[in-house]
Amino acid sequence: MSKSHIGIYGLGVMGRNLALNFEEKGNRVSVYNRTIPGEETITNNFMDEAGADKDFFASENLESFVDSIERPRKIMMMVKAGAPVDSVIDELLPHLSEGDILIDGGNSNFKDTERRVKELSEKNILFVGMGVSGGEEGARNGPSMMPGGNQNAWNQTQSIFKTSSAKAFDGSPCCQWIGKGGAGHFVKMVHNGIEYADMQLIAEAYHLMKECAVMSASEISEQFSVWNKTVLNSYLMEISAEILTVTDEDGQPLVDTILDSAGQKGTGKWTAITSLELGIPLSGITEAVYSRFFSSLVDLRATLSASRKKSTDLVPDRDEFLKDLSEALQAARITAYAEGFYMITQAGREFGWEINPASVAKIWQGGCIIRSKLLEPIEAAYAENPELEHLLLYPQFSDKIDGLQPGWRNTIKTGIDARIPLPCLSAYLAQFDSLRSEKLPANLIQAQRDYFGAHTYERIDKPRGTFYHTNWQDNVK
Repeated sequence: MSKSHIGIYGLGVMGRNLALNFEEKGNRVSVYNRTIPGEETITNNFMDEAGADKDFFASENLESFVDSIERPRKIMMMVKAGAPVDSVIDELLPHLSEGDILIDGGNSNFKDTERRVKELSEKNILFVGMGVSGGEEGARNGPSMMPGGNQNAWNQTQSIFKTSSAKAFDGSPCCQWIGKGGAGHFVKMVHNGIEYADMQLIAEAYHLMKECAVMSASEISEQFSVWNKTVLNSYLMEISAEILTVTDEDGQPLVDTILDSAGQKGTGKWTAITSLELGIPLSGITEAVYSRFFSSLVDLRATLSASRKKSTDLVPDRDEFLKDLSEALQAARITAYAEGFYMITQAGREFGWEINPASVAKIWQGGCIIRSKLLEPIEAAYAENPELEHLLLYPQFSDKIDGLQPGWRNTIKTGIDARIPLPCLSAYLAQFDSLRSEKLPANLIQAQRDYFGAHTYERIDKPRGTFYHTNWQDNVK
């Protein structure tokens, strides 16, 4: 029997669809899933249904699963992040040989990936932490893949991953080596953070259209569809338009029956926590995470709810309102991607990962959840200047946002007048204004810190790095 090119451990939704994807691209694939005593095995079900008459080797025995894969073995683990990944690694290790490759395709924390790369390298096992984005559909038809870890594994695995990934706007594979250590999972984490922000921005636009312009679900869907044919084109805009067309059994919009409490799996929270640990401002993504927390406070919000203006008087000219809202979304989305890429480039330098931001922008152009037309000029910006510190320093983006400011500010004023919370739209405007302010009031904050804690301060008329302390109480007049 011929050996398999790759093995998939874990046949959940993502694992089974990646296995089908890899096989369809010409790879023989071994599959394995832990057996639950007393239940029909997931592996048998897979082979009887989706895997029937395809080039798979299925095993319910771990040893035969590993032995069925050509050396150096390539085994992709598609299991829940955290302790389950370590458990599977421990389970596999006795059956592996030096030079074999383990790939974690789940949403693992990049710190865990850093640790696993080091621990397994000491055993001469190559470990890859690979972010995979695109959900069930992407896994089956072509996801965006973000591999990082032990680079010696890349040459031995890239043909499988590149042929199975989505395609960027220029037709190249949405899979490139990200960097060593936890770089791949870090970039996937930030991808998910941007995803949180973009989802929240679209939701805020929906909220404004529904409450201020008193637009129906079908009217909002139509507007989203129109925007999706413009610079606001994105996968999330597309599916939002589709969602709003679905009706319940009574003919009413199904979305109106869904409880307004949004869940999360943790990657957005990790992004916010990591930004705090690294001292990198990430106000918009963090507000998107907090917005989900606020949404879960259903009973408290019901108790504290206040009356709200709901009248077309707030938007006497719907066309002008929608123009302003379009501009607000454009500006905020640019700022969202800018803060995400700033975090990637700064963390890449901090951890020595040598991440290429232009490659990141390219591999996000297809397959992943945040794919959008905006990624094309972002790729061009970093291709022109790989050392670009911040996207808002690139003239195409800074000039664009300058022209969008009136609509952005008008939209937020409308939300304020209607008492509609716009946490992300507002946070991104505050971030933009902060970045464009040569002077901020932090001088007073530093004086306060020195007053009560002798934390010292720098002076604008002295070289940076020289610190001073004042005995403030003795000098009060």
